[in-house]
Amino acid sequence: MQLSNDERAIRQRLKNDFPHYAQKCLRIRPKKGAIEPFVLNSSQLKLHRIAEKQRREKGFVRLIVLKGRQLGISTYVQGRWYWRTSHSFGVKAFVLTHEQAATDALFSMAKRFHENCPALVRPSTKAANAKELSFDKLDSGYSVGTAGTVGVGRSQTIQLFHGSEVAFWANADTHVDGVMNAVPRAEGTESILESTANGVGGLFYSMAMSAMRGEGDYELVFLPWFEHEEYEAAPHEGFIFPEEWQAYGQLHKIGPDKLYWAYLKNAEQCQAISGDPDTICWKFKQEYPATVEEAFQTSGVASFVPSRDVLNARNADVRVSGHTPLILGVDPARGGDKTHIIDRQGRLAGSYVHASLDEDDLMALCGRIVSIMQGVNPDKVFVDITGLGAGLYDRLRELGYGGLVHGINFAQKASDPTRYANKRAEMWDTMRDWFTDPAGVSVPNDDQLHIELTAPVWDKGATRHTSNGALLIEDKQHIKDRIGHSPDMADALALTFAYPVGAALEHSHTITATGHSAVTGY
Repeated sequence: MQLSNDERAIRQRLKNDFPHYAQKCLRIRPKKGAIEPFVLNSSQLKLHRIAEKQRREKGFVRLIVLKGRQLGISTYVQGRWYWRTSHSFGVKAFVLTHEQAATDALFSMAKRFHENCPALVRPSTKAANAKELSFDKLDSGYSVGTAGTVGVGRSQTIQLFHGSEVAFWANADTHVDGVMNAVPRAEGTESILESTANGVGGLFYSMAMSAMRGEGDYELVFLPWFEHEEYEAAPHEGFIFPEEWQAYGQLHKIGPDKLYWAYLKNAEQCQAISGDPDTICWKFKQEYPATVEEAFQTSGVASFVPSRDVLNARNADVRVSGHTPLILGVDPARGGDKTHIIDRQGRLAGSYVHASLDEDDLMALCGRIVSIMQGVNPDKVFVDITGLGAGLYDRLRELGYGGLVHGINFAQKASDPTRYANKRAEMWDTMRDWFTDPAGVSVPNDDQLHIELTAPVWDKGATRHTSNGALLIEDKQHIKDRIGHSPDMADALALTFAYPVGAALEHSHTITATGHSAVTGY
């Protein structure tokens, strides 16, 4: 078909200008019902500007999008993929979601784009079924999958990848090795991973933190709720914001209409968790975050040790006296896990040593532990004597450290058996109380430690009170199955709370402020 000069100019702009193309050619179904032109909102425009800047500068796009709820980010990526695949030869897009219902919804959106696209720019199709939309003359198109299926999308060649709600993917590590690696690091390729937060830990959290540190190709894009134009409501006459809300608004420079919308939304979220609407609850912060830290760190409400307490302690400015006892906790491991050792001096943990030792040989491990002990001169060393730890403990005693080293079996009887099912529960509960010290406590600014400290959760089959009211902490193997490794680092810190320890007066462990320049490996 011969095109006029005007038609060629129109098509060229549609090919080069996605916001213009979206408004003219794509149709969406908004919250209010009937389909309408896709006009990009402020959050979508922000993401688009960042994506296009990266494409110009690098030739490809790699973005991790941390977002609040219902900002339209999946809609943007779906529209972008339809735009790219319908204007390019040999471009294949793949969309991976966290659950089947989301997969169906996103593919229905793509089909709506195609069915309502003007004939002038709508490509002919080779296949249009429940999982694939293929454009025959372009040899382009895209397909969808659900993260619950191991190996989904693995054998494909993909130029455009959309990972939706990545923080909630099942088999996340498998998908990194499979479908995500199917996108070559080549000009014109794009990979956009987006999600609301789901606590500290997991693939999405790790990739977001790496992107924040500037590691690798991915760039973190954070979209706070208050930048979204739809989120506002005029407060009724005479309404006065509670003090916490006033401070929140001033901190983030939020106007009264947006702040009142947040107040109302927070009240809805509080109903689900029996919270006070005048207080900003963790659920609102997780789903409508104002900062990256807020998004990730407030979602561990079910954790035995609250995530917010660990966050407050990470590299906090804490001072201790020189004669406060210095205690080492050692949690030995082998067979894939690492031995962890950490010190605690009063309200300050990890200032002298915070180390992971990858050593299976008992004698070699013992030598490294002795070297650390000689370097930091502790007042007491508590060693987990379960499994490998029993041999380590015996060897340390043979070397003359019997008065310094104390063996702890996590399953042994607690000092207060009426309150605790075993010693592990007693140590963890004492550690949890330690985090709430009004004078403040400090731990290393370590993501892995944070993940492990907040790993035990309250649940019927996890952390709970037994029939006689005794506290029982979630089983280590159960935690390992959930987070991918044993919480040995957190258990090492818990060991420092095994028994009260008095400092020997001749010891002089002087540290006046944090910096956590502790050894992190030997």
